[in-house]
Amino acid sequence: MHRTIFDTPLVNGLLRAGSLAYLKIAGWRIEGELPSNARKCVLIAAPHTSNWDLPYTLMAAFVLRLNVYWIGKASLFRAPFGAVMRWLGGIAVQREQSSNLVAASIAALKAADGSVQLIVPPEGTRGKTTRWKTGFYYIALGAEVPILLAFMDYADRRAGLGPVFQPSGDIDRDMAAIKAYYAPLRGKHAQQFDAE
Repeated sequence: MHRTIFDTPLVNGLLRAGSLAYLKIAGWRIEGELPSNARKCVLIAAPHTSNWDLPYTLMAAFVLRLNVYWIGKASLFRAPFGAVMRWLGGIAVQREQSSNLVAASIAALKAADGSVQLIVPPEGTRGKTTRWKTGFYYIALGAEVPILLAFMDYADRRAGLGPVFQPSGDIDRDMAAIKAYYAPLRGKHAQQFDAE
């Protein structure tokens, strides 16, 4: 995994303080903490309905002292912002092309030394979707790491870390349980999120 803002000590400390201040002023509450059994995990972040989700997610990650990497569409990584997006923990994905993202993510998690949380939005898009992508599930299963259920609820202005979920291999049962956790949460554009 490449070097990011989250493992840059002085900058990380300053941005944590700034994130704490901004979120407090904006009325957001950050809940939870990183469990010891999820120091290396796939972290799903839902609902994902707005461009604002990324900055709020990064601020929450600073507050929670996470070491996150996140998957984003390749267009976010074009010049002149590509290097900045990678430093913020971004990993570019070509959504138009078939690629072996799951296998590459599994290998990266297995090879990672120390604490790392790979953020994967289950919807795969900010737009309206009724079907969740399953890549996050297979990444966790293949890397033999848990899934950490992270959330952002715009209705209550709270974000944070929920329960740790260990995939069993029964994807239908596991996805139903995961979606049930997210069902009451509301994204910035609530009509675009369906965890049913």
